[in-house]
Order: sequence, then structure tokens, then C-alpha cells
Amino acid sequence: MIETRYAIHPDAIKNFDTQQLRDAFLIKNIFEDDQVTIVYTHYDRLIIGGVKPISRSISLKSYVFLKADFFLQRREIGIINVGSNGIVSVDGVSYHLDTRDALYIGRGAKEIHFTSTGSAPALFYFNSAPAHAVCPTRKVTLQEAETVELGSAETSNQRVIRKLMVNSVLPTCQLQMGMTELKTGSVWNTMPAHVHDRRMEAYFYFNIPDKQVVCHFMGQPQETRHIFINNNEAVISPPWSIHSGAGTSNYSFIWGMAGENLDYSDMDPVSPGELR
Repeated sequence: MIETRYAIHPDAIKNFDTQQLRDAFLIKNIFEDDQVTIVYTHYDRLIIGGVKPISRSISLKSYVFLKADFFLQRREIGIINVGSNGIVSVDGVSYHLDTRDALYIGRGAKEIHFTSTGSAPALFYFNSAPAHAVCPTRKVTLQEAETVELGSAETSNQRVIRKLMVNSVLPTCQLQMGMTELKTGSVWNTMPAHVHDRRMEAYFYFNIPDKQVVCHFMGQPQETRHIFINNNEAVISPPWSIHSGAGTSNYSFIWGMAGENLDYSDMDPVSPGELR
């Protein structure tokens, strides 16, 4: 599946009904058997996608909309495995990715193949952004991530943030990615909320238990909207939008950002009392 999502002015979503909001910002069916799923957004030209190899190795090829000889001719990519064990081969070099391992691949890599090696399929979630510089390919485990614990049980937002692809861990051109895991009994993520005009963001929600759901909040702080999200679904967050959520249980999510600023702490905070 290949799909394009266009940028939308914040005034426009004031008139969106539920389905229009979901069609514009929610990404479903990210993992399809033996396929590559790609959603090309016009927010900082980020690509959001997934690969689920079942019976064969799957290649990441060039596509007509890229107008490029190969996928990473002008791009970089970050991959996080949220399934069983797998291998990503980059120009003949194999990187074994266990569950929640990450792989950054810099601009210029030509041959990229995805393979499952476990008893269940690997699920490779990825973000790709335009790149003007070449940075080295590198695998990053959870132990190598910059880890921060935030929140508290009293405010139901006790969580562990693992910064996997940020400039304090490895060099990238503009892409940043990481993972947030909520502790048992906590349901709120990214609260207090924030916006950052310098970059957009995408959230991929996973490890949502069966029959549970996450309510993702978006929109300008004084004009919020919400989208209910199921397991293994993603949501696009424009630079003008908050990106926060509350679940009916604890869960995990991957955040990915692209834009002009690599300073992770570059945020414009919004206190809960300011939200409307």
C-alpha cells in the first residue's frame, strides 16, 4: 500500500467530522503480510511505514512518487522492530534486530532487505525523512538508548522514555525516533502537552492489550480534537498540534520527528489548564 497525505491548515479541521479527521491523520493497516506499507506525508516529507515479512525477504525499493533511483538516494530511515526477531540487510551487511531493537540507515544505502527469523513474524516499523548529509548506519538497542523516567503514579503518567535516534546517541540528518513505555496503572502520555513549530511528529501505538484502546488528542491547544486508536496504528501530528493520549490501559508508542531542529527539548509547553 502506498498513500499520500497532504498538509492541512489548522482552521480546516474545525469543520472536520470524525471520519474526515481519521482519514487525514490516522494510519491503519501498517503491517500487511509480505508487503511494504508506505504513507508519504507532506508534513516535512516524512514517510511512515511498516514491513511484515512472512514467507520471504522483502525489499525496500524506489517508488514512482520519490523520483529517485533508490529509496535512500536522498533520504535517511529509522527502523524499530516491534515483532519477533528479524534481520535487516543493508548493502549486504546483516543487522539482527530483536524485539524493540532499532536501526538507523543513512542516506545513500541502496539495497535494503527485511527478513523474519523467529517463530512469529518480525514487524518493522519505520520513519524516513529527507537527508542532506550522510550519517553512518548503526544498530541501537534499548540498553544503548538515552533513558529518562518521567511522571508519577499519582498523575497516571509514569513512563519510561527511550531516546534511540537522537543526537546525544548517534548522528542523524533530521530524523529523530524513540520509544515511550507507560508503567502499569498509568495511561497518560505527553501530559503536560506541548507543540513544536520547528518539526512535525508521528506516534505509532503498540502493545495495546486486546479490547483496549487509546484516545489520542491533537489540534491547537485551544481547539483540540481526538482520535481513538487501536493496536499497531499510527497518527500524524502537524507542527501546530499537541500530541497526547490516554488509554484504557497502559501501552507503548514510538515517536518519530522530522524538521529543522534536532534539539529534543525544543518544545513549547502547554499546561493542562490551558487546554480547550
